Amino acid sequence: MRPTLQRRLLVLVLTVFAFGWIAAAAFMWQGARHELDELLDGHLAQAAALLVAQSTHDLDEEREVQAPPLHRYAPRVAFQVFHEGRLVLRSAGAPAQPMSRANGFDTVQRDGVSWRVFSTHGAETDVDVHVGEQTASRGEILSATLRGALAPMALALPLLGLAIWWAVSAGLAPLRRLTAILARRAPDANDALDTAGMPAEAAAIADALNALFARIDALIGAERRFTADAAHELRTPIAAIRAQAQVALGAAVDDPVRGRALVLTIEGCDRAGRLIDQLLTLARLDARDLPPLAPADLVRIVREVVAEVAPRALARRQQIELTGVDTCPVLANPTLLAILVRNLVDNAVRYSPDGAAIAADIGVADGRFMLTVSDNGPGMTEAALARIGERFFRAGQDGQSGSGLGWSIVLRIAQVHGFDVKPSLREGGGLSVTVRGPRAPSSP
Repeated sequence: MRPTLQRRLLVLVLTVFAFGWIAAAAFMWQGARHELDELLDGHLAQAAALLVAQSTHDLDEEREVQAPPLHRYAPRVAFQVFHEGRLVLRSAGAPAQPMSRANGFDTVQRDGVSWRVFSTHGAETDVDVHVGEQTASRGEILSATLRGALAPMALALPLLGLAIWWAVSAGLAPLRRLTAILARRAPDANDALDTAGMPAEAAAIADALNALFARIDALIGAERRFTADAAHELRTPIAAIRAQAQVALGAAVDDPVRGRALVLTIEGCDRAGRLIDQLLTLARLDARDLPPLAPADLVRIVREVVAEVAPRALARRQQIELTGVDTCPVLANPTLLAILVRNLVDNAVRYSPDGAAIAADIGVADGRFMLTVSDNGPGMTEAALARIGERFFRAGQDGQSGSGLGWSIVLRIAQVHGFDVKPSLREGGGLSVTVRGPRAPSSP
């Protein structure tokens, strides 16, 4: 089972809180221990001062006095008074030997017990006072203090956990509501989600989904229009083929009308075939399942395309001239690049009049190539030039047949390769198309 966001937040928050609580407890323990040591050390020093002040007048007596215990914790506190190296006063349980040899505070071990001892001299240098306390008692005092402070906090941890669980659950409620809204949506619903009342985080997710829905709606609309336009364009040549076939069927065998009808039938089949090829090419480009790019010689590709189109141009007494550099390596898919060049040259041949001159020039400058295909045909209007690249749009100045997809394919191939395509009208008539792009670093 995949962990939920609420569970992850709860675990994270509770873990951070637990570590924070432990760190605070450790800090409190350290601080309380330091303050307790300072306080009890001060008591030891004060007790030593009182012993010095109160026992001075009794030091001349040659006797040892043992002070009686007055409290149940008294055995944990001990004091000694020495005069000229002789023990003259001590508490119950205090050893006969000096508890410490140092002057001031010291921590010593006596009979397996750790003592915190304060030693000082009396008014006379022959008087030594030692006051000690078992360090274990300090630990007990510290533990009791911390238990009183931390026990309520420890008992409150489960309540805090429930409060955090409730807060996280309430905070994630907008996400759960958004999930429920998406689960109830119809598969074909692309309308925008209502973000009114949503917190910023949920609204950001909803806005991203709304943008996705808008793109999907635009894509579906474009596909529907494309399907409708393709069906309309395919219906035209198929209807023409059917009409010519009926004419040929009704004419005599040797009737010239029959021969003309059969010729037009073949041309209609060719037109339908070209349209289908263009549609398949455009569908492959839109699918983004494109072959990898590799170095290719643009000059060689243009020569092959010109050689392929040349018979049709010669039949109309057109001249195709190829000028420019001898080689031009580019990073491209050779098949797609040949389709781009073929559409440009084919348009120039198709829309130029008989006897026209068509030029293809390839140049290189600043690490970029420039392919220019120009003709002296009728050109097109400024309005038609602004619409160039729209699917199934044809200027149709001279009645030439076409699918209206050639320019869409050219622009899509250029986009895939990162090329720039710029059509422009020539002075005196005709159209010039320039393709620019980066040149490959080495020849193929």
